[in-house]
Amino acid sequence: MQRRECQYHPEYLGEMMLRKVPALALAAILINPISGSQVPTPVSAQPAAPQAQPVAEALRPTYVLGPGDQILIRAFEADEISDKPFRVDADGFVTLPMVGRLRAGGLSVEQLESELNTRLKQFVRNPQVVVSVVQFRSEPVFFSGAFKSPGIYPLQGRRTLIEMLTAVGGLQPNASRRIKVTRRLEVGRIPLPNAVENAEAKTSTVEIGIGRLRESISPVEDIVLEPFDLITVDRAEMVYVNGEVLKVGAFELGERDSISVSQLLTLAGGLGRDAEASKARVLRPVLNSSKRAEIPIDLTRVLAGKDNDFPLLPNDLLYVPRSGRRVLWSRVGWVALAVLPTVIVIAAR
Repeated sequence: MQRRECQYHPEYLGEMMLRKVPALALAAILINPISGSQVPTPVSAQPAAPQAQPVAEALRPTYVLGPGDQILIRAFEADEISDKPFRVDADGFVTLPMVGRLRAGGLSVEQLESELNTRLKQFVRNPQVVVSVVQFRSEPVFFSGAFKSPGIYPLQGRRTLIEMLTAVGGLQPNASRRIKVTRRLEVGRIPLPNAVENAEAKTSTVEIGIGRLRESISPVEDIVLEPFDLITVDRAEMVYVNGEVLKVGAFELGERDSISVSQLLTLAGGLGRDAEASKARVLRPVLNSSKRAEIPIDLTRVLAGKDNDFPLLPNDLLYVPRSGRRVLWSRVGWVALAVLPTVIVIAAR
């Protein structure tokens, strides 16, 4: 085949220049990948075929290609492959006219462009190639627990935790403030320092506080999800208070691992008038049973600063009994008030 002279075509030059535009400048003109119009829907609610990618996704040259991705190649003066879609096969290869069979799986879009430029040099002088991903492979991620729309979602392209949380509608009101991500070790360890590996299960797991995701502009915990990641969230963990307090009930721990007795009493409005603070007790669940262990707490000493504040763990119950002596004297007082007029009348006679 005769070699052809290749110069920049205005159309391709414009597309190449988009790669150089800073991300902040693009934000004003691109569709936000986490906006309502672009988020994926559960697998059960959509066809099995991959969906077309958002505009922003096409401008991510670091996206790593894999089986099932469909690419569009634009190569000026190479009409045999230009403006035609090609799918990456199950083995990670694409078969192209002129070029032949080429490995694409495991290469980024930039790397594939570079490889195509090299291959085309035997046919075209100064080839210029632009590769776009027009359909992404539909590998799943799993959302389980107290999400508004739990289910199996396709991981189309590069998606972060925040983007996919938006896709599932966020958390239910009674959800825990901590999210757990579990990943297969074969695709790599979760890149966070507090990630824990389970060699037997061949998984990497990390817990992420939802508050940190919301409060930071670019949180480190906003990790890029991998296929088959499992994201779970439990119901909110609670502690309970009952007995002689102004407000009995359950209180959320939020992102805390524990809450002190004095903090819980503050939430409960304080002790009741007849509370026997020195005989309070914590009822703590016994692991793998329906029983509770009883831990005596002298709230009088704790509130006076004479004893250390006691930490309450999830599902602990603080019980403050009513003072029998105070109840007795209260009843005696009411009886005395009831007979007092009769005593006064008798004394007057």
